[in-house]
Amino acid sequence: MKEADLFLEASEKKGFDVAHRKTLRYNIAQYDKKVIEGKEQFCDLELAKTRAAAIKQKSIDNLEKYLIEFEANFIKRGGKVIWAQDGEEAMKEALQIMKKANAKSVVKAKSMATEEVHFNNELEKNGIESIETDLGEYIVQLRKEAPYHIVTPAMHLSKEEVSKTFNEKKGTPIDYSPEQITNFVREELRSRYSKAEVGVSGGNFLIADIGAVAVTENEGNGLMSMAFPKIQIAIVGIEKMLPTLADLDLFWPLLATYGTGQQITAYNTIYTGPKQTGEIDGPEEMYVILLDNGRSTLLEEPEQRRALSCIRCGACSNACPVYKTIGGHAYGTTYGGPIGSIITPHFKGMEEFKHLSFASTLCGECKGVCPVKIDIPKLLLLNRKQSVEKGLSSKAENWVWFFWKGAMLKRSKMDKGGAKVKNFMLKQFFKKNWGERRELPTVAAKSFNQIWRERKGIK
Repeated sequence: MKEADLFLEASEKKGFDVAHRKTLRYNIAQYDKKVIEGKEQFCDLELAKTRAAAIKQKSIDNLEKYLIEFEANFIKRGGKVIWAQDGEEAMKEALQIMKKANAKSVVKAKSMATEEVHFNNELEKNGIESIETDLGEYIVQLRKEAPYHIVTPAMHLSKEEVSKTFNEKKGTPIDYSPEQITNFVREELRSRYSKAEVGVSGGNFLIADIGAVAVTENEGNGLMSMAFPKIQIAIVGIEKMLPTLADLDLFWPLLATYGTGQQITAYNTIYTGPKQTGEIDGPEEMYVILLDNGRSTLLEEPEQRRALSCIRCGACSNACPVYKTIGGHAYGTTYGGPIGSIITPHFKGMEEFKHLSFASTLCGECKGVCPVKIDIPKLLLLNRKQSVEKGLSSKAENWVWFFWKGAMLKRSKMDKGGAKVKNFMLKQFFKKNWGERRELPTVAAKSFNQIWRERKGIK
């Protein structure tokens, strides 16, 4: 099946799953309440968002400069930088590092970039155990599922479903509370940190002027994943760049507010390379794999490149009526929701994934909640336009628009055939696309134009 068909099938299933929608609606409602509280820390939120948008725009427009600056500064402190054109190359380099170290197990902090390159599956093929240490990621790993949401991987699950998962996979009591499950996972993971040869993370931001990777999280698992193992690998998308360390003063509170509704997340760590002379802890080797994987393709687009400013807070997904109906797994991609619908066709190919840019009501709610002011509806429309210009529309669709345009440009053609013919055409050609659960609109016997002319006595 094509990706578009899989998307429609999954959307149909999830859209009418009452239990799924109830869980999702409840979890997003809790998020919404917290975000209102988080915003109170800003005396001028709009100014903060405007400044953040300008900084990210500057970073993307000068990305080649900042990437070179980052590399030079990171290498100065003993770190190593690897450039990966795609997921295959990133995994090849990561596996070489692990095999050289004779690694048998890896502890991994939450990272969407590693989801892009199918990190856990590739390690499993090579006989290396990869353990997710973020609680949400750990839950979906047990269930052999992909993360549901870019911030909250297990957002689609109720506490009862989580308890059932641990009962089936780990033998815990079926009535375990969230607190008991958390304590169980904590004990389960403690020994893993000290035994793993390699620690892996993503990066929320890359800092050019000091050559650093900034990671923000709430459980301490990211910090421990990188502190205990002797070898540290960060796989980070090239677009995560910020020019200076001072920029975190703005971006950390914005990410926390729009990501989880907090003023600041519990753990914020800046990695600048392996441990230095005189330091008693930290990794002996640190690598940063700079992942392209389609980002340069998007960077070539004069307007859509603005989507690379995204800081992965997930706010647009939480606001999107489509996402709140069909959920994250229906998209069939690493990045779902509105921002994923923009970037995925460029990352993975417009031909296979153009349908995502059409999976939007264009209500504009995503634009309103974006902390870096990405005009998401505009970029979705540009993607749609580009897919048509590339000739990716079906012949049937092209013919429909051809006749529609002809009719719209000339009144005599618009009125031709009357209501009977138009209603027949609707039933013949639009019934399937309109949907099984909706009634087709009926064309009135007389158009407004005809009624107007009759009342005014115009021939």
